[in-house]
Amino acid sequence: MTKLGRTIKLRLYPDTEQAAEFLAMSREYQRLANIVSQWIFDHDFPLSWLKINHRLYKVLRQESQLNSQMVQSVFRTVVARYKTVQAQMKQHPYRYKNENNKWIRVPRDLTWLMKPIQFCRPQADLVRQRNYSFVNEMTQVSITTLSKRTKLAFTDKGFEEYFRGDWKLGTAKLVHNRGKWFLHIGITKKIDDFDKPSCSQVVGIDRGLRFLATIYDHLGKTWFFDGRKALRKRKRFLEVRRQLQSKGSKSAKKKLKQLAQRENRWMTDTNHRLAKTLVTAYDSHTLFVLEDLTNVTFNTDDLPKSLRSSHRSWSFFQLESFLTYKAQEVQSAVVKVNPAFTSQRCPKCGLVEKANRHHETHEYWCAQCQYRCNDDRLGAMNIEKLGQEWLSGIKRPKIKRLTAIG
Repeated sequence: MTKLGRTIKLRLYPDTEQAAEFLAMSREYQRLANIVSQWIFDHDFPLSWLKINHRLYKVLRQESQLNSQMVQSVFRTVVARYKTVQAQMKQHPYRYKNENNKWIRVPRDLTWLMKPIQFCRPQADLVRQRNYSFVNEMTQVSITTLSKRTKLAFTDKGFEEYFRGDWKLGTAKLVHNRGKWFLHIGITKKIDDFDKPSCSQVVGIDRGLRFLATIYDHLGKTWFFDGRKALRKRKRFLEVRRQLQSKGSKSAKKKLKQLAQRENRWMTDTNHRLAKTLVTAYDSHTLFVLEDLTNVTFNTDDLPKSLRSSHRSWSFFQLESFLTYKAQEVQSAVVKVNPAFTSQRCPKCGLVEKANRHHETHEYWCAQCQYRCNDDRLGAMNIEKLGQEWLSGIKRPKIKRLTAIG
């Protein structure tokens, strides 16, 4: 069985008094989180909840109005944040060139942090039934505050299906954003695992910028998801950002922050739509195959300066993440394969030759068998082939460099 995870976002409608109570509680939660973060930083990063609880629980309970369960939640929140940072640092080692001009990778851990993690926004994590619950036939939500429980109305527009199905509600996060209050609730559901023998479709996906995704499936059908509109929009974002940065005023910095949030929302929506389109088109028992882009550095030398920033910062991983969890829900799967030579191998004769790919015309032309096609389509074709090999039982399929046919 596979456990699916989602987050549903409920809009809350507190009155003035309730809003003040929420703000006081979330600020106190934030204050304790920073105290715990400082302690972890000062004591060589012990990430054991039991150890932190043993050293800090009584102290915080005596000085804070947060109840016992909320203090325990503070410990878990801080430990989870440090573990997230720890995983991110592990994925991105420090790189430098030695005297022989070779890249050296140095693993990083939490000891590389110069200061403790800061919790800059008021927040509060609420445990189901103990800190929050739904009452009055699911028309109101009851939430713990510093002094009492309070009931208020909410709206679940767009998330109604998750309350009617077999989803299990978990810990919720109380969020204050732009004068509005929200409750973000983590939910889970168990589904059957992806079954290889029942897989009826293999889809190779080549990600890029000129085309956000080029699709090649087991039937030989090709889809191109045009990325030029996205590039133009990102270029406009970049131009506005440069204008605001040149001013350097307080209001300009505020607008820069708003612009970044707006761009991230747009990018997230684009990736959501693309992932949903693919899963809907191919439905269940489909294997989606992607290149493993971990630690891959994209060459931007042949791109104009206006596009280099977009090439480095487009969220390829986000699309992978969205596609993975959407595919799991319909008993499909996503597998990542070695990206080596996927844009250089001829799918007809197997020749691997870098010179056969012509970037200026976006075409691949095999010098041996004269096969010609779009270079993005070629990448998707080779990725789909690696997916077929994975289904046949090869754990780590990859293209071997074949420079001549015997």
